[in-house]
Amino acid sequence: MAILSALATEVLIPVAGVIGIAFAVVQWVLVSRVKLSPAAAAAGGSKNDYGDYLIEEEEGLNDHNVVVKCAEIQNAISEGATSFLFTEYQYVGIFMSIFAVVIFLFLGSVEGFSTKSQPCTYSVGKYCKPALFTALFSTASFLLGAITSLVSGFLGMKIATYANARTTLEARKGVGKAFITAFRSGAVMGFLLASSGLVVLYITINVFKLYYGDDWEGLFESITGYGLGGSSMALFGRVGGGIYTKAADVGADLVGKVERNIPEDDPRNPAVIADNVGDNVGDIAGMGSDLFGSYAESSCAALVVASISSFGINHDFTGMCYPLLVSSVGIIVCLITTLFATDFFEIKAVKEIEPALKKQLIISTALMTVGIAIISWLALPAKFTIFNFGTQKEVSNWGLFFCVAIGLWAGLIIGFVTEYYTSNAYSPVQDVADSCRTGAATNVIFGLALGYKSVIIPIFAIAVSIYVSFSIAAMYGIAVAALGMLSTIATGLAIDAYGPISDNAGGIAEMAGMSHRIRERTDALDAAGNTTAAIGKGFAIGSAALVSLALFGAFVSRAGVKVVDVLSPKVFIGLIVGAMLPYWFSAMTMKSVGSAALKMVEEVRRQFNTIPGLMEGTGKPDYATCVKISTDASIKEMIPPGALVMLTPLIVGTFFGVETLSGVLAGALVSGVQVRVTS
Repeated sequence: MAILSALATEVLIPVAGVIGIAFAVVQWVLVSRVKLSPAAAAAGGSKNDYGDYLIEEEEGLNDHNVVVKCAEIQNAISEGATSFLFTEYQYVGIFMSIFAVVIFLFLGSVEGFSTKSQPCTYSVGKYCKPALFTALFSTASFLLGAITSLVSGFLGMKIATYANARTTLEARKGVGKAFITAFRSGAVMGFLLASSGLVVLYITINVFKLYYGDDWEGLFESITGYGLGGSSMALFGRVGGGIYTKAADVGADLVGKVERNIPEDDPRNPAVIADNVGDNVGDIAGMGSDLFGSYAESSCAALVVASISSFGINHDFTGMCYPLLVSSVGIIVCLITTLFATDFFEIKAVKEIEPALKKQLIISTALMTVGIAIISWLALPAKFTIFNFGTQKEVSNWGLFFCVAIGLWAGLIIGFVTEYYTSNAYSPVQDVADSCRTGAATNVIFGLALGYKSVIIPIFAIAVSIYVSFSIAAMYGIAVAALGMLSTIATGLAIDAYGPISDNAGGIAEMAGMSHRIRERTDALDAAGNTTAAIGKGFAIGSAALVSLALFGAFVSRAGVKVVDVLSPKVFIGLIVGAMLPYWFSAMTMKSVGSAALKMVEEVRRQFNTIPGLMEGTGKPDYATCVKISTDASIKEMIPPGALVMLTPLIVGTFFGVETLSGVLAGALVSGVQVRVTS
């Protein structure tokens, strides 16, 4: 028996979630102390307020005018981002409703919408709840996961747009103050997402349990909808936000920097507000939904496998909740880690920023390893069995600890390798930059070679973690390895969100006409954020690969596919088609970005050519039209790629059977990881 009782488990999980939410609120309150009104900014003069010395730091620039300009620019960015997300969510809401009906019809029709109890698949001699109600509860959990994903992305965007101008104003006091403001703002998003995802999932399990009672097989099968809902919304958030941000970025840079030779984020550029909006809807809201989807899927995959293992069969609530306990410990570990960046140590120089962000990942990983060991010892019995494709495999609690730990450390390795291949501090990027001396052709060749080479080590890291975790605990081991990789999601998201916030802060400094010294500070923050953002993307890629494999295992187990034979024509065709899908998806999204960017370039050129005095600074650009172009284009263009991903499994499974679908899923998984790392 486990040392940790069921009652203690029922208390620990929600308490950890509430602590995470409370910590996010505290960080938000600390950020909100930086005022965006001239009167409040001028009052006081203490270390945390704006005194006369700030005006001197601005080298004669009037403090009141700076604050007013920053507030106006922030409001424009916030309104643009909010408008886009509301428009996107209207379309996504329609899809969500239609897909919820499809889920209900497909699941309900398995047993002909029967309202009679059915023999359990894995618990011999027992009866499970009717298929109709499982379909109903699965649909409800799908909607809950989708809504949680959307809310997570929206709240992340709001805090980012709330903090960008405040980071700019804090940069006048020094780079350390600006860093703390940006990082605390990122922490708000990280902890809100991790904690709300955990709390909503835990509440959903307990509410569903009121109906299911002892039928844990049906209970946790219906919970899988939560992960599907989260990942479905993440797909549209990532695609829509990505098209928006890249179209605006390309449009602003091609005409402004290349054709007109004006600085990046120059207020004369009509696309500059759209560019800053894109950072928030793509890299904040999109990334937040993306990582939430991976977190929800890995949790649900682990719960499903556990429910048909000794934990579920013996109704061991503490053992069943082991994935949630890992996430709970992760929230506490990330909370302690965050204090190292914001309270325990102070950033005093530009060169200290990037090491401080990297230390966040190293400290959280080291502390989490200890946390996993403790919770594995407390929550798991010394020996237990895990479902392994029709048989029960005996596993020890320390074996499961190694599964989670190897996922955790593999994520760190992937993150740092990704950073090595994307940072200008190392030879790979320096070689690509040096290749520019001989023209664009050699630059493209070197860039492609670097992208392909960057795949090698991450794939080996993923392969080793899969082999070890599967050898120890079958598909459950892979699911908890993915969860281990995402256990420090709060810290990872804080670092991810920090980047776009700092990027926006630099843009606001330029548009508000602040001194070159202030812009240098915000550029230093942004440069560190761009480097460490690559680490966050590495975590996302690695965890997505492991989660996909765990879900694939759950699918073939549930569908009764004992062997996926690649020599079978149906499976082999599926493999080839599946391997092609990531390229088709990439082509669609790239073409969408190109189409949207074309419209943006034409509009920016039109404004430069037709608005009198725009280049001289006496005319005012029409920012709203550029924001509308990016919004309309991204909303229109996100539908086909999203439909490709969502409809392919339904069409293949319906018309060609589970064997071909197994091949498609396996091919897409293997090919998709390579494409994602390369790009």
